[in-house]
Amino acid sequence: MFNRDDIMTDPAFDYGRAFSRNLGWVTEREQALLRSKTVAIAGMGGVGGHHLLALTRLGIGNFRIADFDHFELENFNRQAGASLSTLDARKAETMAALAREINPQAKIDIYGHGISRSNVDAFLADADVYLDGIDFFAFDARRAVFSACDRLGIPAVTAAPLGMGAALLVFMPGKMSFDEYFRWGDCSDIEKAVRFMVGLAPSMLHDYLVDATRINFAMKAGPSTSTACYLCAGMAATEALKILLERGPVTCAPRGQHFDAYRGKLAKTWRPWGNANPIQRALIAIGMRRFSGRAFQEQVS
Repeated sequence: MFNRDDIMTDPAFDYGRAFSRNLGWVTEREQALLRSKTVAIAGMGGVGGHHLLALTRLGIGNFRIADFDHFELENFNRQAGASLSTLDARKAETMAALAREINPQAKIDIYGHGISRSNVDAFLADADVYLDGIDFFAFDARRAVFSACDRLGIPAVTAAPLGMGAALLVFMPGKMSFDEYFRWGDCSDIEKAVRFMVGLAPSMLHDYLVDATRINFAMKAGPSTSTACYLCAGMAATEALKILLERGPVTCAPRGQHFDAYRGKLAKTWRPWGNANPIQRALIAIGMRRFSGRAFQEQVS
């Protein structure tokens, strides 16, 4: 963990002026409240980095961020911190620096070795809300964080970039949990991926993939777009604001939202029992036939 409490504030910076254009959509009292809040974000890649910058511009004053990875060329199409000047730079430290360029008074605790079962409680301690930015295929880490949020009573928001849209799910204390909704159990990684995708977007608005060979579960890789990542940040940050300011209603699992800009459609979904729902079970079966069949594996190998 890295902490920069000692950062010197630029004398040209004034919090009130910097975030004054938020006023009108939030009150002065609410803006001051946002300044006092703590948001935890695991993952500073595709969506996590955008989450951090969107929330920083809303005036959130305290963050815990985690990522063990560094920026590569393959990140350039979608990740907020990826550029020629940050090639091979550590993601968490880079994104913290970008956030401090917006608000040098922000307190940002960095978990540069990522999140594990051994440090997840410290990472989430006193957090007011958690935003998920973990890689799609990092099943163990995601499950550990969401389980801890459920146990500690911390609201958790996940927004997935799918095609050129965003699928949003919120898990609130006392409501359906991540495990109850996705029902991973002891499934294989391929089935976890299918269950996660189907659970995030039951409406399947993103069915316009033009080249299925770009999905490779064995290599834990798939296509993503910048447009989807920006949409994720807008939707997740807005939901976080509603939670932090208690300006409901908050739509939580088993209800979700999926907006697809390419289709120009918004779907509001409801899947009682989560992936145990008969409709979900049928979609999972279709997905498993598609992504675990011999023909598909030979196609992508």
